[in-house]
Amino acid sequence: MRVLEKLEPKVVWNYFEDICQVPRPSKKEEKIIDFLLDFGKKNNLETKRDEIGNVLIKKPATPGKENLKTVVLQSHIDMVCEKNEGTQHDFDKDPIQPYIDNNWVKAKGTTLGADDGIGVAAQMAVLTSTNIEHGPIECLFTVDEETGLTGAFALQPGFFDGKILINLDSEDEGELFIGCAGGVDTLANFDFDKENIPENHVGVKLSVTGLNGGHSGDEIDKGLGNSIKIMNRFLWNAFDHLDIRLGNFDGGKARNAIPREAFAHITVHKEDKAELFELFNEYAPKVKSEFSITEPKLELAIEDADLPEFVIDEDTQFALLNALYACPHGVYAMSREIIGLVETSTNLASIKFLEDNKIFITTSQRSSVDTAKFDIASKVESVFRLAGAKVEHSDGYPGWRPNTNSEIMKITEKSYEKLFGNKPVVRAIHAGLECGLFLEKYPYLDMISFGPTIKGAHTPEERIDIETTKKFWDLLIDVLINIPKN
Repeated sequence: MRVLEKLEPKVVWNYFEDICQVPRPSKKEEKIIDFLLDFGKKNNLETKRDEIGNVLIKKPATPGKENLKTVVLQSHIDMVCEKNEGTQHDFDKDPIQPYIDNNWVKAKGTTLGADDGIGVAAQMAVLTSTNIEHGPIECLFTVDEETGLTGAFALQPGFFDGKILINLDSEDEGELFIGCAGGVDTLANFDFDKENIPENHVGVKLSVTGLNGGHSGDEIDKGLGNSIKIMNRFLWNAFDHLDIRLGNFDGGKARNAIPREAFAHITVHKEDKAELFELFNEYAPKVKSEFSITEPKLELAIEDADLPEFVIDEDTQFALLNALYACPHGVYAMSREIIGLVETSTNLASIKFLEDNKIFITTSQRSSVDTAKFDIASKVESVFRLAGAKVEHSDGYPGWRPNTNSEIMKITEKSYEKLFGNKPVVRAIHAGLECGLFLEKYPYLDMISFGPTIKGAHTPEERIDIETTKKFWDLLIDVLINIPKN
């Protein structure tokens, strides 16, 4: 039973609902790749894929428009897979379940995948349109944007021909993006020894839930809570006062999401248990008060539990808790060139205890200044190296430097003002887009990025605004109509 078919523009929402039926976790895009290849063939469109899985579908110009410049429309086909605690959903098999809530489309208990499924749907709608005038179109669908920009990294020169690229992966209607931050991940790894539960210890479980989470680029400046930081702050203070030992610490999931939840399984000497609960019950309301404006749904809980199978050695526990406390998180510097733009930030994204006696911590850094990006990554590295962890960095990705003389920017500005009666905001974004990597392979590209309003990306609160989706579609069509001649 289709639930979005009455929304406008119908063709876009119908394709979006089709996409929701196809599992597409990052690094597991085989089903959506096959879906797109089949779509291209069924519509008799020139279709190809490269070795990494990127798909390109071409559509010839409508009659009389053959001499217009070729436009590349681009979206990524993977999605962040997050679900609420207690939600039964297998992202490898189960379809996303969208529903309408007033002016928004949401998903039941999971991320919606509007980032960037709505861009994919718009591309499919353009490819099958029969009433839109346009020049030659190339639709580029990239893989694994969310966890490594793998598709953009592997894209080879010559895969497409267009010199104008419209990225459909932005989340703020009314804003046109002509630049983005570059990024790098910093990964820390602690080895630990398993030890037996100390004598006279009892088990306790702690949880931090109810946080908004959010995109670690777009929302890093919103004052949102970090579940790992909130949990570690209590553990660090309790460790100074009481005989506690750590059995497990699990928080966060995606490298590019502010962690929403964290859980710890600890032991405490039975004579200290009452004081532990008292300390926690003093801590919880204080932290909730600190975050009362930005995180009204924050919940902290403590409860009796069975003993864990083991505890980690005390030296590693000491090093881990201190490193997590010292590790920076949030905005590091604001831009001196663009008022209100975050220049540099870092996100403490996740902590996991692995089966091979390792603790794995993921952080990500972003900056519109390349040297500042590596500086903040080195600062994070130094914290964990001082604590005895092994540290490595990802290859990272470049930023996209704004071109204020961009032809496609001027065309899009003019279309927006004509359609909606007001000027759009033209700016750079602190989030990472694939555009910087495209420029490395295709340095002549003239690019812009725009999209509908999406809130809560990378969390189960993800939602897309219905009205702005119609505006997004209307703008895209008008821009295509006004592409100049070669």
